[in-house]
Amino acid sequence: MKILYCNCTYAKVVPKDIKQTVLRKLSDSGLAFDAVADLCDMSARNDPGLKKVTNDGCTTIVACYPRAVKWLFHAAGTPLPDKGITILNMREDSAADIVKEIVK
Repeated sequence: MKILYCNCTYAKVVPKDIKQTVLRKLSDSGLAFDAVADLCDMSARNDPGLKKVTNDGCTTIVACYPRAVKWLFHAAGTPLPDKGITILNMREDSAADIVKEIVK
């Protein structure tokens, strides 16, 4: 499983305590993951890192609303595949629920 964690640094729409808890639990889990400052910013800049995410077969993205994440990748010209991607929503779900989905 490949994991991408978005810190939502610039938008500040994800509660800080949720982001910190999820990031700490991911770090403590020993699982390999990539962390980015802000997917929205990456999309706006057409950052080539988004293409790397889709090419590397990322399976879990921890960010915000799934529809928003899909459109961010689409807007940057690197649409996510229809299958094989799980998007976990730190705007609506608890840190415990998100961590439970990842750390099994």
